Amino acid sequence: MSFDRFDFDPWIMDGINAAGYKEPTPIQAEAIPPIIEGRDVLGLAQTGTGKTAAFILPILEQLLEGDLGEVRALIVAPTRELAEQINEAFKVFAKATDLRSTTIYGGVSKNPQIDALRRGVEVLVACPGRLLDHYGAGDINLSTVEILVLDEADHMCDMGFLPDIRRILKAVPQDRQTLFFSATMPPEIRQLADSILVDPITVQIGERAPVDTVSHALYPTTERLKKDILLEMIARTDGGRLLVFTRTKHRARSLATVLEKLGHNVTALQGNMAQNKRQQAISGFKKGKYDILVATDIAARGIDISDVSHVINYDMPSTVDAYTHRIGRTGRALRSGWAYTLATQADELLVSRIERVLGEPIERRTLEEFDYGGYNPDDQGPRLSEKKPQHSRSDGPGGMNAPEKRRAFGGRPRRISRR
Repeated sequence: MSFDRFDFDPWIMDGINAAGYKEPTPIQAEAIPPIIEGRDVLGLAQTGTGKTAAFILPILEQLLEGDLGEVRALIVAPTRELAEQINEAFKVFAKATDLRSTTIYGGVSKNPQIDALRRGVEVLVACPGRLLDHYGAGDINLSTVEILVLDEADHMCDMGFLPDIRRILKAVPQDRQTLFFSATMPPEIRQLADSILVDPITVQIGERAPVDTVSHALYPTTERLKKDILLEMIARTDGGRLLVFTRTKHRARSLATVLEKLGHNVTALQGNMAQNKRQQAISGFKKGKYDILVATDIAARGIDISDVSHVINYDMPSTVDAYTHRIGRTGRALRSGWAYTLATQADELLVSRIERVLGEPIERRTLEEFDYGGYNPDDQGPRLSEKKPQHSRSDGPGGMNAPEKRRAFGGRPRRISRR
């Protein structure tokens, strides 16, 4: 299957080719046709499935006809990083057209945003708070919006943006096309979707579980051993980009400092950083200046880098959905990725919940020839799950079985199959 099936305008096909896209992902294949037809769409898909292109491409197709200089498509996103990611994708796909876009978000000066709005844009990618600031000041005319996109609506709800979203809905025309994307569907998000979508087409790719191009492994540990285990993991990882998640801003900063002193090309990303510093960190990681990015959950939904090979959960996330979004930073666009989690006994409950979503236990691993001191990780594995995966097949020279072979970090974990 190729993008030719959608009969896009040649100018848009130029953008698709420039982006290096060859075949549509499942959500692109299912969502693009109804969006081109002007239907409202409810898209349920986890991060990393290609949903940004799934709505940008058909929006571009529709905007090729009509007036220039007016805001005709409004895309609302929960974070600055995601807004920039969407805008960057738009610029690539719209490269051969006259369509223009800009981003609106807080943490930076309003003046460049006002200047861009005055010059005229057809696509506006905005975070709710700053969007309403500009709207209240009369900087933005939303009466010309034809297409409204709410991206990662569940995250916007988690961040307390639901009242702002309702204000935005009152500011845009009622006669519009609405595209609603969410990885999960809690009751308040379901209620919002039902209230704003008209006869929608539902496109659902998988469930809450992470994309199946990601392989998972869990390393039982203690808080005291975490740092040494992480350092050993990094030392045994042969190339690739590593994204390390921590629970707190302080830990992200301190861990990045430790890694930098050891000679690693590393940077940190956390909420207390100024916007230009955050953008420098993401850009540097994306362009290869840094091999390791240590981040809090602020980065989980805002980084779109196709060649992140490993996500390491230094700290267990607080929810199953947070786990899904974290590891969605690897295994993107049908590439393979690996997700490793350092889990303590206190993480037992969340581990079992994650395993229920995956449909199978997560494989337990230990580091071969690593000094665990008086701690025995093999004794902890069974208590972190109701059962362990069973392996009996001889694998490799000398009859080494699969569990023995997987004790060494860096071996390929068992894939989690979707059933």
